[in-house]
Amino acid sequence: MTGPAVGPLDPVAPAYGGGSLADVLPSALAVLGVPGAVDLLDLRPRLAGVRRIAVLLVDGLGWHQIPTAAPYAPTLAGLTAAVGVPLTSGFPSTTPTSLVSLGTGSAPGGHGVLGFKVRVPGTDRVLSHIEWSGDPDPLTWQPVPTQYERARAAGVAVTVVSRPEYAGSGLTLAANRGGDYRGAADVDALATRMLTALAAGAGPTLVSGYHPDLDRHGHLSGVDSAPWRLAAAEVDGLLARLVDGLPPDAALLVTADHGQLDVPAGHRVDFDTDPRLRAGVRVLAGEPRVRYLHVAPGATADVVAAWSEVLGDAARVTTRDELVAAGWFGPVPEEHLRRIGDVVAVCRGTHAVVATRSEHPIESRLVAYHGADTATEMTIPLLVVRG
Repeated sequence: MTGPAVGPLDPVAPAYGGGSLADVLPSALAVLGVPGAVDLLDLRPRLAGVRRIAVLLVDGLGWHQIPTAAPYAPTLAGLTAAVGVPLTSGFPSTTPTSLVSLGTGSAPGGHGVLGFKVRVPGTDRVLSHIEWSGDPDPLTWQPVPTQYERARAAGVAVTVVSRPEYAGSGLTLAANRGGDYRGAADVDALATRMLTALAAGAGPTLVSGYHPDLDRHGHLSGVDSAPWRLAAAEVDGLLARLVDGLPPDAALLVTADHGQLDVPAGHRVDFDTDPRLRAGVRVLAGEPRVRYLHVAPGATADVVAAWSEVLGDAARVTTRDELVAAGWFGPVPEEHLRRIGDVVAVCRGTHAVVATRSEHPIESRLVAYHGADTATEMTIPLLVVRG
């Protein structure tokens, strides 16, 4: 977890094994009595007697965004003050990686969804995890059993509530397999379906919900923009409904996948227009805040040197082996290593590396980004509310 001396743009390491997003569902399963589940977050003393748990993930609701949202989200602000603690996301601090870490209870290295976009090893193909329809096979690309599968095998009723269009996607199968999927097209349907599933039946129950709109408006318009403020107010209404509707033997856990920060136009470097950055790079993957560079044979040292010179203090440029050895992804099995670039550029401050020609144009025109290791991006909330 982060301490009080950590500033919003200071680096934060992922706290796997007792302070990260991956620890939420194992701890919830321990509360529900699932054999072998470990309460890594020490939830049982606070949730004694709870037999139903709802977990809500609000995309883009970083710990450092909550004070900004507070004027438009008084319920969120009050819950954070009363029952909120900071956790970390995994690394990279990006949605596909975090959703699978939540669903599996595994650090990214283990589950293999190691970024927003990754190269498929043995090819020059770049897989976008949010546009993943089934190739590669989600059950082999992401081999770790989910916590939902584990809960169901122990007799827990498991429901996943998310947008209808996500049903059956590669990312949904990687992160959420094992739960009964219920589509919810808007925030009202999300609250209704989560509460209905939570109240159904008499045995132990786990309900997982996902809300994407705060992140979307941050990307498109910026943190604290007018659309973002409206989205924060909508999140607040969702929280109020869920809290008010909790059965007496239930609890609500609220968390997020990452935070966000705005990237000024002057802090964007374009990979596609700088031949020094393109030299030796065979495949560009990752995302603007964390770039994975798959390089030509023998070019690793030259690419590290060139990117370090061009970016200077705007990024930390290192090798895959150095990041893996430092534990940023957790343990990484051999079959997942080559999904990470030979060279990795982690942007500092409010900088980004865009690709205006080789990636979809909208990706370089966003206002807010995430993915790197600043406290703003890495630090997320955990709110624990009893019925």
